[in-house]
Amino acid sequence: MAEKLTDRAALEPLFATGWTLTDDRDAITKTFIFANFVDAFGWMSRAALWAEKLGHHPEWFNVYKTVEVTLTTHDAGGLSELDVKLAQKMDALAG
Repeated sequence: MAEKLTDRAALEPLFATGWTLTDDRDAITKTFIFANFVDAFGWMSRAALWAEKLGHHPEWFNVYKTVEVTLTTHDAGGLSELDVKLAQKMDALAG
């Protein structure tokens, strides 16, 4: 089981790439915009493979070329290192 993130410094690099804290709970969110639906869906497929490898699954919503992602660790009751790792991977996959 993942432990709740106590060192918030790990989030700072994510804020620089567009991730933000949510207002209503201990989570981060980011909106990814791609060229078209195929690019968005392809990115989601690649991200899903990494989420499965990490055993950590995002909350996400897709309309056409836009994907809204929220990351939190339900078992930990908030943000954990898993969220940081998955956010970093998602950013890398989005290029």
